[in-house]
Amino acid sequence: MRILFLGDVMGRAGRAAVAERLPKLREAWRLDFVVVNGENASSGHGLSGSHAKGLFEAGADVVTLGDHAFDQKDMIQTCDSEGRIIRPLNYGKGVPGRGAKVFEAKGGRKVLVAQVLGQVFMSRSYDDPFSAIEPVLKAHPMGGLVQASLIDMHCEATSEKMAMGHYCDGRASVVIGTHTHVPTADAMILPGGTAYLSDAGMCGDYNSVIGMDKAEPMRRFVTGMAKERFTPALGEATLAGLYIETDDRTGKATAIAPVRQGGRLAPSGPATAQAMSQDVAPRQ
Repeated sequence: MRILFLGDVMGRAGRAAVAERLPKLREAWRLDFVVVNGENASSGHGLSGSHAKGLFEAGADVVTLGDHAFDQKDMIQTCDSEGRIIRPLNYGKGVPGRGAKVFEAKGGRKVLVAQVLGQVFMSRSYDDPFSAIEPVLKAHPMGGLVQASLIDMHCEATSEKMAMGHYCDGRASVVIGTHTHVPTADAMILPGGTAYLSDAGMCGDYNSVIGMDKAEPMRRFVTGMAKERFTPALGEATLAGLYIETDDRTGKATAIAPVRQGGRLAPSGPATAQAMSQDVAPRQ
C-alpha cells in the first residue's frame, strides 16, 4: 500500500499548499491512502469545520488533530459528525470524537489510524499515551484485521516519540511524530518493520518561526515582551511529510522517504524510497 502522511498544516499558506499539490501527488504517486495533520490549519490555532472540509476535498482520507484540537469551537460538533477526523486518544475523558478508527483504502483494504499526545514538555498533563495505545494495537493486529496501521505521536520531546516508535515496532506500520513543525532527518524502518520519523514537519511557510510571522516571536525572544498576537506567515509554503510503502500481507513497511514539495526545503519524495530501503544515498 502507498501511504502519504503530511505534517501539521499551518494557516492559509499551508492550506493552499495542500489544495494545490495533494491532488496532483495522489495521481502521480498512485497513493492508496492519505493522512493529514490539520491541527494548525485555521490561523495557526486548531481546525475549523470548513477548513477540514477543504483538506478532504484536496484528497485527505483522514485528518488528525493534536493538543489544539478544540481551539476552534465548532470542532466540538464537527468531531462527532465527521468520522474522518481523529482527535488524540488520550486527550481526556468525555471529549467528543474518536482517537482511533479503521478506514477503508483502495481495494477494500483496512487502515487503522490513531493519535496520541505525549506528556513531556506539553502545555498540560495528558493521560499516559503508552497505556492508551496498547489496547488499540492489540485489537487491530497487522496482517489480520487491518492491512496497515498509522500512529500519529503528537508531542514535543523526540525521546518520547522514539520510545513510542520502539514500543509499537512490529505492531504498527508507521509511527510518525508531529507538533514541533520542524522536519527531522531520521526516517527509518525499525527492526520489527515499523516505519518511523521523529517529526514530519509542517505544511507551511518555512521563512518563519515554526510557521508564524517572524517579527513577533523574534521581538519576544529579544525583549521578553509581547506586543501583538502571533500570526501565520503567508509566504510560499512547503508541503512536508512522509511517504511509506507497506506489505498488505504483513502490514510492515517496505520503503520510506521524506516528502518536500515547493517552498524553501530541498525537494524529496517517493523516488528516493527505493534507494533509502537499500541503505544507499537517496536520489534527488
